[in-house]
Amino acid sequence: MPRVSQDQLEARRHEILGAARGCFARYGYEGATVRRLEEATGLSRGAIFHHFRDKDSLFLAVAEDDAAAMVETVARNGLVQVMRDLLERASGSSDTAGWLGTQLEVSRRLRTDPEFAGRWAERSAAIASATRDRLKRQRDAGVLRDDVPVEVLTQFLELAYDGLVLHLATGRPAGELSRVLDVVEEAVRRP
Repeated sequence: MPRVSQDQLEARRHEILGAARGCFARYGYEGATVRRLEEATGLSRGAIFHHFRDKDSLFLAVAEDDAAAMVETVARNGLVQVMRDLLERASGSSDTAGWLGTQLEVSRRLRTDPEFAGRWAERSAAIASATRDRLKRQRDAGVLRDDVPVEVLTQFLELAYDGLVLHLATGRPAGELSRVLDVVEEAVRRP
């Protein structure tokens, strides 16, 4: 039997994450049964759980993957850019639906599963830290307003982000949301 390279294992893992993201988005955590995960990935449960210990680990990996991408974007371009990217993809793409579904499922599990909430705290802190660091760099560069503490601006942007996620997740039209994001961005910039 030929050996499978690390690149092939990583590619398979990435494929499983993508398919599982869609399954969790469509059915929620509880409804994404192992059978549905098999159908979504086109793999047997043995193949799926070779890469992930169990369904909970698979869901956490999907959510962590999304959080890592978000931290990277926040560090590079700010939380408003994350919102702009989300809005741009909101034109009915399954990628956005999967991402939104994951975000909503994370929110639900944070409220209902203390063990998950404890495990998720580190990821949440990383996003907030990346946002604060980016805002501090912008303030040092003279781009950010200096009459409001960075922590307050961080919370303001997090609330705007949460509101956008909720707006899109409930199926309301994007309409003029790009202009709303312009206002959000202007609110944190130096006049």
